[in-house]
Amino acid sequence: MTQLAALVPMRHHSQRVPEKNFRHLAGKPLFHHILTTLQNVSELDAIYVDTDSPVIVEGIGASFPGVNIIDRPEDLRADEVSMNRIITHDMSVVGADLYLQTHSTNPLLQAGTISKAIQKFLESRSEFDSLFSVTRLQTRLYDQAGKALNHNPGDLIQTQDLPPLYEENSCIYLFTEAGLKKNGHRIGSSPYLFEINPGEAWDIDTPLDFEIVDFMMKKNKE
Repeated sequence: MTQLAALVPMRHHSQRVPEKNFRHLAGKPLFHHILTTLQNVSELDAIYVDTDSPVIVEGIGASFPGVNIIDRPEDLRADEVSMNRIITHDMSVVGADLYLQTHSTNPLLQAGTISKAIQKFLESRSEFDSLFSVTRLQTRLYDQAGKALNHNPGDLIQTQDLPPLYEENSCIYLFTEAGLKKNGHRIGSSPYLFEINPGEAWDIDTPLDFEIVDFMMKKNKE
């Protein structure tokens, strides 16, 4: 049986939104939402939070005693440290056949969506070496020089008829240790692009994102 571990990096410091990971969202610290979701994913064998935050460590101990802590080393705490370096360290601590990575900044992500991604990847491992979640884009896009990327400005067809492009939304990554070592990245050389609903894919990166998602979650409760 495949051993599947979830890795969730959570820094104490946040550049754009102060104290983001433990700031309250819809009545709970932000990191509570993703951990509650992961605990409802039956395919997971273990959940690990990689953090340098005493606030998060204390909160996990009080509210999520079944979640494991990985103490992030000092040399991996700077803002510019690559996530792949952090993942490599976590894999040296956690032995598993397959790893799922997500973030505390994805509070709208649903347990059922994560389960579907896991099942899809397990069914397709002969074809794909990794999986990552994407959001479909069917809109007119331009590069910084004003050149159209995915359409002909002289032939303005309906946007729903444009060939879709896909945005990496940072919600779900599935990969193996061997794949990451071979490719140097959690996304391998033959990944499966797993499309998810845009309503679940909101990644909190700015104060405005926080306000919008807080409003959405409160409306959902109502």
